[in-house]
Amino acid sequence: MHHWEPTDESANQAGRGTADTGSRLGRRVRRVRSRIVNRLSRVGRGRDRGSISIWIATGGVVMIVLVGMAVDLGGQVYAQQHARDMARQAARAGGQQLQAAPAIRGEGAVADPAAAVRAARTYLAASDVTGSASVTGGDTVVVDTTAVYTTKFLNIIGINRLTVTGHAEATITRAVAGVQR
Repeated sequence: MHHWEPTDESANQAGRGTADTGSRLGRRVRRVRSRIVNRLSRVGRGRDRGSISIWIATGGVVMIVLVGMAVDLGGQVYAQQHARDMARQAARAGGQQLQAAPAIRGEGAVADPAAAVRAARTYLAASDVTGSASVTGGDTVVVDTTAVYTTKFLNIIGINRLTVTGHAEATITRAVAGVQR
């Protein structure tokens, strides 16, 4: 039986051939990988460059406007409630001004129109709203108020003030033992 054993020279040639083939394949793989990396790194360059920045800036402005609307519309609601409350309180103050003689004689409660209007206007003058007062039908004091809310954020988009109004009526009634008459 004949057995073949590689010599040092044939082993070197075989190894060199394998290394040579391996190194050529390795170079080719590295070259292809390099091309792919270069192409992928160029994706997004050019027309898309900076688009994220534009989205972030636009989103930031939109968020500020939305927060501003929430703050300023909440402030407007508060100012509206305040104007209505001042109208109610002024009407109540005016409704307490009665003509004394008919009330004392038991003929009923009738407003003193001049005193009622004066009392309502005095109450409004002491508050931070403006308004008007009148007496209708001899027993109803009517008060209308107006106030202005100065915006905090909406002035960025040109809305500096929001006007609010209030309206209230106080009717004078006579009650005996808790029953209106």
